[in-house]
Amino acid sequence: MRFAVLGTGHWARTVHAAAIAAHPTAELAGIWGRDAAKAAEVGAEFDVPGTDDLAALLEQVDAVSVAVPPDVQVPLAEQAAAAGRHLLLEKPIGLTVAEADRVVGAVRSAGVASVVFFTFRFQTATTTWLAQAGRTRLAGGAASWLSALAGSPFDSAWRRQHGALWDIGPHALSLLVPALGPVVSVQAGAGAGDTVHLVLQHATPGIASTVTLSHTVAPLATGIEFTVHGDAGRLVLLPDTESPVASLSAAVDELSAAALTGGAHPCDVGFGRDVVVVLATAERALASGCRESVPA
Repeated sequence: MRFAVLGTGHWARTVHAAAIAAHPTAELAGIWGRDAAKAAEVGAEFDVPGTDDLAALLEQVDAVSVAVPPDVQVPLAEQAAAAGRHLLLEKPIGLTVAEADRVVGAVRSAGVASVVFFTFRFQTATTTWLAQAGRTRLAGGAASWLSALAGSPFDSAWRRQHGALWDIGPHALSLLVPALGPVVSVQAGAGAGDTVHLVLQHATPGIASTVTLSHTVAPLATGIEFTVHGDAGRLVLLPDTESPVASLSAAVDELSAAALTGGAHPCDVGFGRDVVVVLATAERALASGCRESVPA
């Protein structure tokens, strides 16, 4: 499968392009960027063309791997899907439910395969953890992701504007939802900086989870942990944050398989939309101070 990487930032270069360039059965065919000079620079790093002409690049590939801010990703995904190209997208797939609906509509109209790169879902440890959770009668769960974003390569304008809820909240939901079931309501409270605390009620009565997210804690307070608990005890996942290239390579494999079989992937744009709906509900709950129901 021939890929174009759409994006020229740190994550696009060091993860998306690096993984595809090294992939044994995929081919990196080109780099697109809004800045033609930057696209050419990144392309030269991987010995492929770099361009700001998306339509021309789409003619040369089977799929796109997108690593741009969410609001920029939406029209790119629409254009690529309309051209019949399969999509490997970043999370969240949009910053509003309307944006997510546009992406889902484009994918379904075109009949292309889609995978959303919820990084931890493409790791063996996560697959094992979810399998263990599936064999357990669960009562609830918790997610905590505390980070210090300032000065890191991920300290971008969209993350500062929308905060930890929209940046790392999708990762938490990508684990808690398959383990505990769909979210039907959200309560939320704000902490210091961009810290948010969520209480998620899942569809099965009596099952709830808590989520704490922040990009503004002290460096010594950082850490990530996901847990579920039930009749077999407490299952802890400490996800691997050091191997995103391997995770992206696995996502490429799974997109290729979905494109070949025509089957839906568990992390397709439909699931990506479900995540956006919960995040939008959490945003409403933060504003209202009340429990908010997740729209069907």
